[in-house]
Amino acid sequence: MADFIPAFEKTMTYEGGFVLHEVKGDRGGLTFAGIAENFHPDWLGWPIIKQHGAEDMRLTPLVKEFYKSKFWDLMKGDEICDQEIAENIFDFGVNAGMGTSAKIAQTIAGVTPDGGIGPVSVRALNQLNGDDFSAAMFILKVDRYSRIVNRNPSQAKFLRGWVNRSLKILKS
Repeated sequence: MADFIPAFEKTMTYEGGFVLHEVKGDRGGLTFAGIAENFHPDWLGWPIIKQHGAEDMRLTPLVKEFYKSKFWDLMKGDEICDQEIAENIFDFGVNAGMGTSAKIAQTIAGVTPDGGIGPVSVRALNQLNGDDFSAAMFILKVDRYSRIVNRNPSQAKFLRGWVNRSLKILKS
């Protein structure tokens, strides 16, 4: 079965680590360790950051728990046999939303893309080869990123980063 910790550690490197930042034009707004305040305003770490700063050691377990409960557990990561497949779904879920990642994974697995990974999806994913899945996931992610930029050209400044992140995952 796939393991959360290596998936989390890889995704943290792609997210830039435990850093607080805000990028002009990023719809997520203020972001810490990849957790965007605009999308997750109720995350328990925001009051700590605002009162004590982003260096507070209490944030590390809160970040891990956030990613485990909001992404890994939703995708049934512990039930997916192939680490590569699980890491792909997890990382893209963090980047694009778990529903979007699940739909793409389900499309590759040949099941109804409803955005929720359940027993049928897990069984189908567990029949796939990790390398083949990763190649298909890469193509569908880049297609999605292209459509985002075509709909909203202001997002073009993020395209290179999205594609580079996808390439790193493909090569890992």
